[in-house]
Amino acid sequence: MLSIAYHPIYQLPLPEGHRFPMEKYDLLPKQLLHQGTCNQADFFEPTAIDLHSIEQVHCADYLQRLIKLQLDRKEVRKIGFPLSQQLIDREIIIAGGTVEGAKRALKTGIAMNIAGGTHHAFSNRGEAFCLLNDQAIAAQYLLDHQLSKKILIVDLDVHQGNGTAEIFKDNPAVFTFSMHGAKNYPFQKEVSDLDLPLADGMEDEAYLTLLKNTFPQLLDQVQPDFVFYLCGVDIVATDKLGRLGMSVGGCKARDAYVLTTLKEREIPVQCSMGGGYSKDIKIILEAHANTFRIAQELYN
Repeated sequence: MLSIAYHPIYQLPLPEGHRFPMEKYDLLPKQLLHQGTCNQADFFEPTAIDLHSIEQVHCADYLQRLIKLQLDRKEVRKIGFPLSQQLIDREIIIAGGTVEGAKRALKTGIAMNIAGGTHHAFSNRGEAFCLLNDQAIAAQYLLDHQLSKKILIVDLDVHQGNGTAEIFKDNPAVFTFSMHGAKNYPFQKEVSDLDLPLADGMEDEAYLTLLKNTFPQLLDQVQPDFVFYLCGVDIVATDKLGRLGMSVGGCKARDAYVLTTLKEREIPVQCSMGGGYSKDIKIILEAHANTFRIAQELYN
């Protein structure tokens, strides 16, 4: 049985015309249930993570100003969301879902979060729709509670995991791997432990070949006992913020390869959904749903 974190607060109301597709967080669980991919028992409703755990990753000053809604105008503009108490609650609950999912994955092999993948959140600031870095918080939680000794973060969202790279730049217990558009946001990249910048328009065959030539050797090198997988679907050609040329089928093949490899090596994994900004919401939902279909096939 899968463990899937979902909370109604994930679908936060935003001002009309806002470009972030918040409705996917409500529609994706419904599609998974309607199509029989998942059962209601697969879902759990996460709770807020404690502030102490967040402070192991994010600076206390930033966190306190964030939860008190005291960020300045420039900081809020960089985040891209109108700041509200409901938004802060949402971020803390998403992080709670990723932490709880990681603990469940240690027992079952895999866990998913319908939201999350907030990899642009730095230790001392947020940007690009990311306020708190859910997978970084969960990775540090596992280390602090002696639930893991070596973690690999696999970030295959189309945008570099710049916040994650900054947070763990001096932490040898966490290896950060980001495979992303070379000319895409962020335009000033951080340095991950391994960065693979991709050319605009890269299609399925070239992408999958590069991934397959890299991932097994990376696992051999790092020897992780836990993996966090950021499986954004903004790599598809229809994505408004993407710039790659991948098909939905190629995106599915990516997830199948990553999850199959981890299953065969018996390495537990937590998956956060990350980006997906195609104009047609059906494309976003189908690409995300494929990740859950693969997980059910492999782990049930």
